[in-house]
Amino acid sequence: MSVPEQLRYSEEHEWVSGLESEGGIVTVGITQHAADALGEIVYLELSSGEGDTVEAGEACGEVESTKSVSDLYSPVSGEITAINSAVIDEPKVINDDPYGEGWIFKVRVSDEPGDLLDAAAYTKLIEES
Repeated sequence: MSVPEQLRYSEEHEWVSGLESEGGIVTVGITQHAADALGEIVYLELSSGEGDTVEAGEACGEVESTKSVSDLYSPVSGEITAINSAVIDEPKVINDDPYGEGWIFKVRVSDEPGDLLDAAAYTKLIEES
């Protein structure tokens, strides 16, 4: 299973990229582990839109698959700057490319994210579950 080294991860199985980038805008999605566990994703709903704020660890939407419905959590706090309409229209993109075209939203980070895992720690987490 792929756990890209350059990303950071939440214990709720979301990933974050771009923490070191200028402007403080990061990209958020769900991990391949989560997408595989969910099965075929058929519906994605965000409770927040562009310009709304999200809090790290708080639910900000739902992911529905053929197996279950799961909450989507924001791994960082800040203002949503973009939503990937492609995954809203065709959520299966998340299963096909969770770390690329399957990104879900972008956030201008307002607080330093403190509890994100690196790739090694996330790999250990999923191996223990």
